[in-house]
Amino acid sequence: MSLKKVLGKLKTGTHSNPGSDDESSSGVKSPRAGSTANGGTASPKISGVFGHRASGEFKRASDTPASGPLSPADSGTSIDKSSKNESGIFHRRTDSPSRSNTFKAGLGHHRSGSTSSPIRAVKEKLHIGGDSSSDGDTPINRDGEPMSKNQLRKHEKQAQQEERRQEVLQKEKEIEKRKKDMEAQADAELTPEQKARYGNVPPNSYAAEWKREPRMNIVDFTANDVGKEVVFRARIHHLRKMSSKFVFFVLRQQLATIQAILVEHADISKYMLYWAEHLEAESVVLVKGVLQAPNNKQGGVTGTSIHDIEVSIHSLHVEAPVTEHLPFNVHEAEVTQAEVDDELSRPDNKEGHHRVRIADRTRLSNRVIDLRTTASQGIFRIQSGICNLFRSQLDSEGFIEIHTPKLQGGATESGASVFKVEYFGRGAFLAQSPQLAKQMCISADFGRVYEIGAVFRAENSNTYRHLTEYTGLDLEMSIDEHYHEVLRVLDRTFKNIFKGIYERYRPEIEVVKKHFPHEDLVWLDETPIIPFAEGIRMLNDSGWRDDDGNPLDENEDMGTRDEVQLGRVIKQKLGTDYYILDKFPTNARPFYAMPDPNDPNLTNSFDIFLRGQEILSGGQRIHDADMLLDKMNKLKVDPQTMEEYIQGFQWGAPPHGGGGIGLERILMLLLNLGNIRHASLFPRDPKSLPEKPVIKQLRHPEASTMHPPWEGQDRAAAGIDFQSIPKLIANYGDATNTSWLEPRTEIWRDPYTGAAVGFVPQDGFAITVGDPLCHPTQYLKTMTGYLKYIKKERNLKPLWLLVGREAEEVLATKFNWRTFSVVSEQRVDPARNPALHDSDVQRKVRHAEKEGVKITDYVIGNPVPGDMKKKVDARVEDWLKNRKGRQVHLTNIHPWQDEEHRQYHIAQTPDSTIAALVVMAQLSPDHGWQVKYSLDFPGAPSGSIEHVVLHAMKVVAQGGATNITFGGGASSKFTPGHNVKGTRVKVLSRAYQAIATELKLTNKTEFREKLGATDDPSYICYPPHGLGPLAIKAILNFFEDDD
Repeated sequence: MSLKKVLGKLKTGTHSNPGSDDESSSGVKSPRAGSTANGGTASPKISGVFGHRASGEFKRASDTPASGPLSPADSGTSIDKSSKNESGIFHRRTDSPSRSNTFKAGLGHHRSGSTSSPIRAVKEKLHIGGDSSSDGDTPINRDGEPMSKNQLRKHEKQAQQEERRQEVLQKEKEIEKRKKDMEAQADAELTPEQKARYGNVPPNSYAAEWKREPRMNIVDFTANDVGKEVVFRARIHHLRKMSSKFVFFVLRQQLATIQAILVEHADISKYMLYWAEHLEAESVVLVKGVLQAPNNKQGGVTGTSIHDIEVSIHSLHVEAPVTEHLPFNVHEAEVTQAEVDDELSRPDNKEGHHRVRIADRTRLSNRVIDLRTTASQGIFRIQSGICNLFRSQLDSEGFIEIHTPKLQGGATESGASVFKVEYFGRGAFLAQSPQLAKQMCISADFGRVYEIGAVFRAENSNTYRHLTEYTGLDLEMSIDEHYHEVLRVLDRTFKNIFKGIYERYRPEIEVVKKHFPHEDLVWLDETPIIPFAEGIRMLNDSGWRDDDGNPLDENEDMGTRDEVQLGRVIKQKLGTDYYILDKFPTNARPFYAMPDPNDPNLTNSFDIFLRGQEILSGGQRIHDADMLLDKMNKLKVDPQTMEEYIQGFQWGAPPHGGGGIGLERILMLLLNLGNIRHASLFPRDPKSLPEKPVIKQLRHPEASTMHPPWEGQDRAAAGIDFQSIPKLIANYGDATNTSWLEPRTEIWRDPYTGAAVGFVPQDGFAITVGDPLCHPTQYLKTMTGYLKYIKKERNLKPLWLLVGREAEEVLATKFNWRTFSVVSEQRVDPARNPALHDSDVQRKVRHAEKEGVKITDYVIGNPVPGDMKKKVDARVEDWLKNRKGRQVHLTNIHPWQDEEHRQYHIAQTPDSTIAALVVMAQLSPDHGWQVKYSLDFPGAPSGSIEHVVLHAMKVVAQGGATNITFGGGASSKFTPGHNVKGTRVKVLSRAYQAIATELKLTNKTEFREKLGATDDPSYICYPPHGLGPLAIKAILNFFEDDD
């Protein structure tokens, strides 16, 4: 930055505070007497449009003082500033008129004298000699001092960042201009045939003429098809521009990829190439072309799954463009860890110049993109194959497929891991398995049944092998002589699955292996069936011990670590990844497991393992009703919750058994995926679903309108008062509702609920401001009663201003009112406050702290002492005396109004002079807090108001607040709501733009921007033909005060 440009920020005169960054770089200009650098009188800081909605008076711009002191805006914060010309209707000033505006950049200071040269003026100010050396070329900071080394480095870094940003913006502009130029040239130069070769397909063009054009799968293309014309749909996997006349594509269909080239020739125009090279990866395209042999030195294409053939594109149309930025594309997701490691190991590798593997968390958080990858495509084709092979094997063994309910009246196995749901006022559960329904089918003489369906487990297990919802492959069958009949059926089923997967899905397995390296599964013709106790002994004999260093107990179930280690031991001894453990102990099995006839501590049950982890749990069930009831009583399972289940056995059920397989578990282990979430289409675990919003409780439950204090009795007869308005505001109110505490506001009450609506009679109209004070579900009834009262009993014409979306929806849809928005509530999240990291704001705060400004807090429940109130009142009087011009307002300043719902933050200088005041008003739990007043008093040190406002926000944030409103501000445009259309929209829009431009209503305040304020639209609502000249005049008179 040049010295002259930096010096342009400094001002001569009696004040030393830095001026606006927006000031002309041509230097400091000396204003004429009675003026400021910005063309207006030195004015107080000015709030934005409706600076704090429903919380203060508003000031019109006027050079003529009023006849007496005028009430300021009670919430017109001095941190929201604009120039004098911005203080028109709906603007308020709330700072000290006696000192210069140091908060809002752009407002100048009073200066005297005249200096023809800005350089000379600054030199005089800084006492720089005219003949000094190169010091005049040294950059200076905002305080007029030479920059330190750190400041210079920071300055250079910022300049470089800005330069890069400008370069990017310029490049984007050039690209956009180039694009438009090329489109215009193409439209003028190309023939219809050339234009038809490329472009976007309209989304609603799939009901036109059905050409029955055959579409191909690229996986079927072979070298024998050279010269064949093909048409197919694919995604752009990757594209690379080789030259202005040559573009390479990699096109993808599920697992298969093929190279395609687009070359300028004949009807393939340069405009088509320019359009094509700017397509986004992952766009869905319709390709027509001719197959040809690749022309390269390698003799084949190495970067695709199809190596011996490529496509010469003749036409290309986008059927589904990518309209949102992708967190990653499939081409990037195809990078494997092995490829990354290989690149890192190369001697010519440069740090930061290698490819990166997309993390699992990122993949799972963007699941749709991840599912497009070849690995995911392979995984879920194999998953489909497992289900198909399971079905076909059991069908061949005489089973029938059933579909059991997932809503049950009792827990299937135990209450500890069950999801409870509300079922029409009664309790119900999501099925932990189809176990009970399967057994009931056996009791119903189905003989042999199986099911593939959802299973729910409410286990808070965030491990690599657990899900809260998974797909179960379950079977149940009657037993003739021995429960091992069930075991043998399951064994044959698993081996059929393994054999079929490796025979049918070898290409998919090889694709998956690139991302999840593993060896093929090994199993024996005769599956080992090992008693549980023997398996424990094998572990102990191998030297394995539990976490405490003790041998494992043969009568206790194994943990995951133990299972995995046993798998290693069996693989080493028996050479198999697949085996069965039989005769599990009783305490490791559910209540319905049949006890061993020779040892009551064991059961006729088994688990089947794959690569050292359980994939099935099964065995014989208890089919005798008395034995079942006895077992349930011993395990404290309430039989009444399973009456229908027990009845099936009381009516006679044959001996039977079965088992359940976790589909995702077997798929994970078969392919060595390492995390079961990769085997689930859209995985559900304890952390997968977003947290539901916290249900916010009323601040005053005793003042509810849903359950009023007189609920169930006549209020008047019982002598019970209506709920107080302050408590209703704290329960249901927004910033606008706080204006109802003003004496001029009349309150209508619903006689049944106590719901309230505030209005001000004005020139024959009922000016109603803000939402009704009640639960939103009561809006319709409340509004109906209020409007009937206004029209019939008061003979007033209703107008409703500054309502939220829900109230606007009721007025528009139920009463056919016209609605529009020109105002928005300006809200901030105090926990995410960018102003805490803004250098300008923090500089001002530090200045106030250096001046010794201290802040005293009086939170809710901690009243302000009487002597402090007197000091505040005196400072408010000082402030009021300096107010000038007519005021536009909703309420006056009443710091001690409704103290029960106010917090006070008072800034004082070392001599106990009050420098600034911020009053926070407690609103409903949904709306949080309002900056009711923010007053910067005369003579306060610079930065005081910034300091106290940020402090107040921090205090309410520590209390859990997530919403603060600074009040309303004018929107940048007129936005129609309901029932406003046609000519009326044009007229109202032009009228609003004219008023907004004249009064500068839309100038957004700097401080609110730095706080990250967002606009929450408020609506103006009026009945048909209800917004004529008299209504507009009534609204203006409502806001205006000439006292």
